[in-house]
Amino acid sequence: MTFNRNETTEIICYSATMITTDGIWQNDNPLHYSLPLFILQLMLVVITTRLFVFILKPIRQPRVISEMLGGILLGPSVLGKNKTFSDAVFPQRSVILIETMSNVGILYFMFLVGVGMDASAIRRIGRKAVAIGVVGMILPFAFGTFFAFFFIKLSEEDSRSSAYVLFLGVVLSVAAFPVLARILAELKLINTEIGRVALSSAIVNDVLSWVLLAISITMVENQKPSFSLLLIFLSSAAFVAFNVFVVRPVILWIIRKTPEGEAFSDFYICMILSGVMISGLVTDAIGTHAVFGAFVFGLTIPNGPLGLTLVERLEDFMSLLLLPLFFATSGLKTDLGLLKGFYTWAILIILVALSFIGKIVGTIAVAVYYQMSVREGAVVGLLMNTKGIIEVIVLNIGKDQQVLTEESFASMVIITILMTGVIVPGISAIYKPSRGVISYKRRTIQMSHRESEFRVLVCIHTPRNVPTMINLLDASNPTKKSPICIYVLHLTELTGHASALLIVHNQNAKKPDQTAYNRTQAQSDHIINAFENYEQHASHVSVQPLTAISSYSTMHEDVCNVAQEKRVAFIIIPFHKQQTVDGEMEAMNTSFRTVNRNVLAQAPCSVGILVDRGLTVSNHLAPDQRSHHVAVLFFGGPDDREALSYALRMSEHPGITLTVMRFVPGEEMMHHNGHPDEPRILAVQTDMDTQKQLDEKLIQWFRTSHVANDSIVYVEKMVNNGEQTVAAIRTMDDIHDLFIIGRDHGMISPLTAGLTDWSECPELGVIGDLLASSDFAATASVLIVQQYVGEGIEGDGLGTPGPDNTVMMTNEEYVNQTNNHHSTAPRGHSLLNGEERL
Repeated sequence: MTFNRNETTEIICYSATMITTDGIWQNDNPLHYSLPLFILQLMLVVITTRLFVFILKPIRQPRVISEMLGGILLGPSVLGKNKTFSDAVFPQRSVILIETMSNVGILYFMFLVGVGMDASAIRRIGRKAVAIGVVGMILPFAFGTFFAFFFIKLSEEDSRSSAYVLFLGVVLSVAAFPVLARILAELKLINTEIGRVALSSAIVNDVLSWVLLAISITMVENQKPSFSLLLIFLSSAAFVAFNVFVVRPVILWIIRKTPEGEAFSDFYICMILSGVMISGLVTDAIGTHAVFGAFVFGLTIPNGPLGLTLVERLEDFMSLLLLPLFFATSGLKTDLGLLKGFYTWAILIILVALSFIGKIVGTIAVAVYYQMSVREGAVVGLLMNTKGIIEVIVLNIGKDQQVLTEESFASMVIITILMTGVIVPGISAIYKPSRGVISYKRRTIQMSHRESEFRVLVCIHTPRNVPTMINLLDASNPTKKSPICIYVLHLTELTGHASALLIVHNQNAKKPDQTAYNRTQAQSDHIINAFENYEQHASHVSVQPLTAISSYSTMHEDVCNVAQEKRVAFIIIPFHKQQTVDGEMEAMNTSFRTVNRNVLAQAPCSVGILVDRGLTVSNHLAPDQRSHHVAVLFFGGPDDREALSYALRMSEHPGITLTVMRFVPGEEMMHHNGHPDEPRILAVQTDMDTQKQLDEKLIQWFRTSHVANDSIVYVEKMVNNGEQTVAAIRTMDDIHDLFIIGRDHGMISPLTAGLTDWSECPELGVIGDLLASSDFAATASVLIVQQYVGEGIEGDGLGTPGPDNTVMMTNEEYVNQTNNHHSTAPRGHSLLNGEERL
């Protein structure tokens, strides 16, 4: 590639009065005036950007690629080839306005990046992240300098060749922290060890990239080392010191002056936003780029209410309008038609490949040294190749200062797009999080050990879900031998352009006088405080609050990942409908239903959906005075056995009265078995027989071991069809506070024949949908239970080795092993075969 810097400088004349048009009725062309033309340009940029976002969404490409591709589409590479279009929509006279506005956008965006970055995190970065960040830059930088010297022919006037080498090295070696954070969030890796290492390394890389950016700018503006170069570095250091020792104390004073819970005054916000402009002006005047000043000024804003207020006021406008304009202007300057011939494209592909390999090799070497696997090192290396805002700023500066020609600028834009575009597909190909899935056996209530910790994951959408959840958990009988560990996960929708993440709340570090600064934070605080209060007043209960911020389409992944990581046996999620004042069930958010369905399909343990109609008791009563009447409807199958197991655990609570109603087929159904000679019917019948054996085994143990317990009532109802089943359920007393039933997923029972035709929410099962409907005249809450029946759970239930060659015990088998351990029944009754918490 031969770059010719002998470019002619165009002189463009502007009319100071041609800002707004007099209107088309005065025969004025709006595109001849700067304001209508700018509005049209902005609309086109936003439309093309959103188009590419939609197209690239299935392959989860970062938005920066869509924005640059949108600019390329509008630029001389595609639409700009049409001279009529380019002269009418993007004439040369409009460049100064569109680039000025885009630079204002990038100024405030970098301020927001600084606001969102925890400056104190730099001090907490470990040696591993520092080593990865530094070593990961050395090899790509070396490859960049090699290609700059040997593959790119400079003109005879090579006074800026060293600056060009530095520019190419920066583009190839640095990583974009904001883009990387969003890629990690999209891939659900931000809370993993790989994600934390990559983010910490990216912070190191970001700091080094700012240093290289400052050096690049000074080398461009000062072709030879001089005293002015030293002044630029000293004044930049003085600017940073001024922000640390003067500006930050002023910001902290503003925060202290604002009463807790009140909004910051417009005067303070205006002063801070003006400070962004002043910082940009100062750093631009002393010889570094204006974005450096905005970024440093943003770092002075501490995490908290002020930072969130600034983000909420600026982010949407900057991210949706002005930031795409900045990336699009880079695409508008890119003419891919200049990259001609196989030789040019071969160099680009080789350069990208070697840079990738260099960063990955360097990262793998450090990762192996710190005892990470080669695959994990390769993933971190891929992530560190993420390109973004710094690279594009460097390219624009290089082009404006004529260090980069049109051809070299186009080639580097393609390098940036290619290196960022292959990251997500590359990670998806080499790294499967499922390979490192956590293995644990006690994934159900039925299989949970009677004298071990019972782990529950409680999902909360709104504070309205809290009271019934707490009372349900309190009724689950936490004891010294079997305490309950509760993981409270507040599910929050991802809004705006924040990164999806999982927040683990540190209860000990939280200040008691700390107030919430937005609605979501206020809800989280309310939920956390309620569960912490319950933990303080309850015995044998521990609470770990978490908040998951994610889109509804991927929220179930957060739920399942937490359940897997924490090895919980039971997930409780709220139903998507709430009871209104008049008793009707009204959908609060249909997206909750999608989350519930996905959790049921992918959960690594048993799941319960709680239909909340109120399960409240007076907090002024003593624990032994609080009472609940619980009813279990048992039809048979793994889900019903899980429901009964949970109810039996609750029955050991002194305030619980349990009624178990088992539905058995009547005489009319005894001979209705189809043709037993058919293979399919035979297979189904065999499975049904196995399930019946498991049901009988559990029921037999239940009736035998609780025969002397007068707080437990067992009833059998003989029915022949779904109509009789519904009639039997309606005859139950209205004293029950809670119904516990199995979802009966995959079970086909003649006892519920005909009921599926009227099912409104199939995810609840036939009976669950009936009890949760507004037509069912009941004020009791309903817990629909689905048992996890994956690998290693239950097997055939008869002592047969499971898939992992271990014998999984049913309730009765476990009780038989603990006959020698004598226990006391609730309220003084002795048990025949010993107490067993199912």
